[in-house]
Amino acid sequence: MKHYIRILRAEAILRRLSLIQLIAYFAAWFSNVAIYTLLIQLGANPGIIALTAALHFLPGVLQAPFSGSLIDRYPPKRLMLLLMLLEIAATLPLILIDDIAMLWLLFVLVFVRMGASSFYFTLEMSLLPRILNAETLKSANEIHSIIWSFSYTVGMAVSGFVVYLVGVKAAFVLDASLFVLAVGLLWRLGLPSGTHGTGERYWELMRSSIVYLREAPLVKHLILLHAFVGFTAFDALVALMVEAYYVPAVATALAIGLLHASRALGLVAGPVVLGGWINNRRLGILMLLQGVAIWLWAAVVEDFYLSLLASVGVGLGTTTLWSYTYTLLQRHTEPRFYGRVVAYNDMMFLLTVALVSLLVGYLAEAGMGIPFITALLGASFTLGALYLAWIARHYDLKEVSA
Repeated sequence: MKHYIRILRAEAILRRLSLIQLIAYFAAWFSNVAIYTLLIQLGANPGIIALTAALHFLPGVLQAPFSGSLIDRYPPKRLMLLLMLLEIAATLPLILIDDIAMLWLLFVLVFVRMGASSFYFTLEMSLLPRILNAETLKSANEIHSIIWSFSYTVGMAVSGFVVYLVGVKAAFVLDASLFVLAVGLLWRLGLPSGTHGTGERYWELMRSSIVYLREAPLVKHLILLHAFVGFTAFDALVALMVEAYYVPAVATALAIGLLHASRALGLVAGPVVLGGWINNRRLGILMLLQGVAIWLWAAVVEDFYLSLLASVGVGLGTTTLWSYTYTLLQRHTEPRFYGRVVAYNDMMFLLTVALVSLLVGYLAEAGMGIPFITALLGASFTLGALYLAWIARHYDLKEVSA
C-alpha cells in the first residue's frame, strides 16, 4: 500500500483523477442498490432484473465504435465534464419512478446514465498511458481498481443502510449531489500538452483503427482475454440470490448491499496481496483460482452467512485479473491508438458483462438453480486460462512492469 501512496504523492494529475474516481464511484453504488431494491419492491420478475443489469453495460457496447475516435480527436477534459453533467441529468429523474408501469423511464435513464459513465471510464483509461510512464502504469491501474473496489465496498454497505432507513429516493438525490462535487474537482484539473486531441478527421480515425486491429492480432487477442473478467458480473445473480434465499429473513436492501460489500472486501485486498506476485506466467494460475473460488461460492450460496464469506474469496482475484490484463493491452498498443483500442476493449468487456447478465436471467427463468448458474460462471475461467496459454505459445508477451 505504501507503494501506491508514494505514486499518488508523486503524480498530481493521477491524484486528482483518483479523488474524482472515488467520489463518482462511491455515488454510483447508492443508486445501484436503490435500483435493484426498487425493482424487487415493484415485483419485477427475474427477466426484468436481468435486463436492468444488462442495460448497465449495453450502452458501452453500442457507443464504443464511435467513442474511441472522439476520445482521440477532442480534448479529454471537455468531454469528461460533459459526461459527468449528463450522469447528473440522468440520475435525478429516477426519483419519479414509483410504479411498475414506469419501468420504461427507468430503462431510459439507466441506459443514458451508464452510457455516460462507460464513456468517461474509457476516456480516463486511454488518458493514463499518455500521462504516465510504463513503470507507473500498472500501479495506476491497480490504484484505479482499489478505488473502485473500496467505493464498491463502502458504497454498497452504506447505501444498503441508507435505502433501508430512508428509502430509494434519498439514495438517488445523494448520488446526484456527490456527482456535483466531482464536477467541481474536475473543473480545476489541468492536463499537460499532448493530451488535447489530434484534430484528425473523425472518419479517418475510425478507418485507421480498423486497419490497425487487422494488422495487430495480439491486440485483438488481449481484448478478448480481458473480456473473460466480465464473467464476474454478479449484479443480477446477487439480486436473484436475495430474492430466492434470503428474503424475508434479511431485508432486501441490506442483503444486496452486504453481499456486494463482502465481495468488494476481496476486491480491495486483491491488488495489495497479489500485485507484487502476479506476472505473465502466474496469470493463468490466477484465472484457475478465480474459477475455484466461484465454485466454492456456488456450493454454499443457499446459506446467507457462508455466502458472505465465500464472496470475499470470489473478489480476491478479480481486480488483479482486471488490472493486469488491462495493462497488458495498454503495453502492446501503439500510443496514437490508445483511445480507440481502449474503446473496443471496453466494448468487448461490457458486451460480455451484458450477455452474462442476460444469460443469468434466462437460465433462472428456465428453472435452473442459482448454484448451477454460479458454477457455470466459474467454469468460464478454465477456458480463459487455456486461451491465455494459447496466446503465450503464439506471441511474445511483454512483461508488465511493477
